[in-house]
Amino acid sequence: MKSKIIFFLLVVPFLLSQNSFAQKASTKSKVDALVKLKQDSIENTVLRGFPVAPFRDTLFYINHRVGSFSAENRAKLISEKIRLLYDDDYFVADSIKIANSEFGEDIVYKSNTVLMSVLSVDTINADATVAKIAQRNLKIISKAVVKEKLNHSTLVILKRIGLTFLVLFLILLLLYLTNKIFGKLKNFLLVKNAKYFSGLRFKTIEILSPERQQFVVIRIVSVIKVLVFILIVYLSLPLLFSFFPTTEGYADTLLNWIFTPAKSVFMGFVGFLPNLFSIIVIVVIFKYAIKVLKFFVDEIKRENIHIDGFYSDWAAPTFNIVKLLLYAFMVVLIFPKLPGSDSNIFKGVSVFVGILFSLGSSNAIANMVAGLVITYMRPFKIGDFIKIGDVSGEVIEKTALVTRVRTGKMEDITIPNATVLSSTSTNYSANTHANAPGLVVHTTVTIGYDVPWKEVHKALVEAASRTDFIQKTPLPYVLQTALDDFYVGYQINAFTKEPNKQPLIYSSLHQNIQDCCNEAGIEIMSPHYLASRDGSASTIPGSYMGKIK
Repeated sequence: MKSKIIFFLLVVPFLLSQNSFAQKASTKSKVDALVKLKQDSIENTVLRGFPVAPFRDTLFYINHRVGSFSAENRAKLISEKIRLLYDDDYFVADSIKIANSEFGEDIVYKSNTVLMSVLSVDTINADATVAKIAQRNLKIISKAVVKEKLNHSTLVILKRIGLTFLVLFLILLLLYLTNKIFGKLKNFLLVKNAKYFSGLRFKTIEILSPERQQFVVIRIVSVIKVLVFILIVYLSLPLLFSFFPTTEGYADTLLNWIFTPAKSVFMGFVGFLPNLFSIIVIVVIFKYAIKVLKFFVDEIKRENIHIDGFYSDWAAPTFNIVKLLLYAFMVVLIFPKLPGSDSNIFKGVSVFVGILFSLGSSNAIANMVAGLVITYMRPFKIGDFIKIGDVSGEVIEKTALVTRVRTGKMEDITIPNATVLSSTSTNYSANTHANAPGLVVHTTVTIGYDVPWKEVHKALVEAASRTDFIQKTPLPYVLQTALDDFYVGYQINAFTKEPNKQPLIYSSLHQNIQDCCNEAGIEIMSPHYLASRDGSASTIPGSYMGKIK
C-alpha cells in the first residue's frame, strides 16, 4: 500500500510537469510560427519608400513606420533636421556621431540633437545590419551638408558668376561666327548661281527653273541657320543653369525635353528596323517583278511575241492594270509593317478616306470602268478619225476617264468614256491601213431623165479621178440610188486612205462634179428647179458652152 502511494506521489507530479512543458512548447512554437509568418509577410510586401531630400537630391529612403510615425513623416522630419545643420554657421562634420539607444542606434549632432534613429525594422528587405545602415547614413548626411555649404560659399558663387560670363561670351562668339559662315555661304550661292543652279527637271517636265532653284536653296540655308542658332542657345542654357544649385534642376529638365523624344524616336527607329528591312525586300521583289513583266509587254507591243486572241495594243493597258494590282498587293503586305498602322486614329482616317472616295467618285469609277471596256473593245485608237454622236474628228488622247477628239475646225472636244460606251461610234480609219482598200467617200446628185445615164456615170467617175486623196485603185464607181418622179439619184463612190481629210475631199469632189457635168453639157438640177425657170436659158455657165460638142 505504501509503495503505491509513493509511486503515485512520484509519477503524478512528473506527468503533470511533462504536460505543462508540452503545453509551453506548443505555445512557443505557435508564437514563433506567427512571428515568422508576419516577418515573411512583411518581407514579401512591396514597401513604399519616401525620400530624404533636404537639398533637392535624394540621400536615402525611409520604408517603414515606427509607432505613430509613418514612413513619410519620418522622412520629412529627418530632412528638416538635416536642413538645420546647413543653417548652423558653426557646423563641423565630425560633430555627427552614432549613439546606441534602447531600440537601435541614433545618429546625433553635438550629442543633443537626434537626426534620425535606425531601428531593427529598417533592416527588413535590406542586406545590412542596424550598425551598417547607421554608419552609411551618417556618411551620406555629413557629405551632403558639407557639399551644400561649399556650393553656397562666396568664393564658389564668384567662380560660378565668372564661368557664367565666360560661357555667355563664348555663346555670343559662336553665334557671331555661325552668322558669318552662313552669310558667306549665301553670298557664294548668289555669285555661283550659273554654275550650281541649272534647274530641276524630270524627263521633259521642268520642276524648278534655275532662279527658283536658287531661291529655294537660299531659303533652306536661312532656315538651317535659324535652327542652328536655336540649337546653340538651347543647348547652352542647361550649361548655364548647371552652375548654380538653385537652377541645376532646370538643366536636367531642358536636356530631357530634347533627349527624351530623341531617345524615343531613335529606339522607335531601332525597333522598326526589322520591319524596314522586310519592306525593302518586298519593294525590291515587286520592282523587279514589274521590270520582268515590262520586258514581255514591250515584246508584245513590238509584235515579237504573239499570243492568240491578244492584240498588241492591249499590252500597255493590260500592263497598267496588272501593275496597279501588284502595287495594291504590295501596299497590303507593307501596310501592317508601318509604324502606327494598328492605331485607332490611323484606322479611323483610313475608313473616313474610303467613305469619301466611295461617295464622291461614282462617276469617276463609271468612266474608269467604261475606259477599261473601251480599251478591250478596240473601237478606235489614237489618230483614228471617228464620229461619236454628233462629234466627228481625230482621236488625240485616250485616258482612263475621257476621250479627246479634235474636229476639222481644230476644236478639242472631251467626251467622258461612259458617254462613249453608251453611244454609237463610227471609225472612218478602220480600213485605211496598207492592205485595206480604204474608206469609201460618196455623194449623191440628181439628174433629169433626159440625160443618158452612161454620160452621167462617165462624168462622175471623171470628177472622182480628178479629186485629190482619191485612190486610183480600186476605181471609183457610180450607184443609181433612186428613180424618183422627176429625176434619177446618182451616187459616186471613191476610195481614200485619208479619212481625216474628208472635208477637203468632199469639197474638191463637189467642185469636180460641177466642172465635169458642165463640160459634158449635163445640167445638175431637179424638176423642181425646172418648174421655176422659163426654159430660155441654160444653167451651164457660158464659159463651158463652147467646149460642148
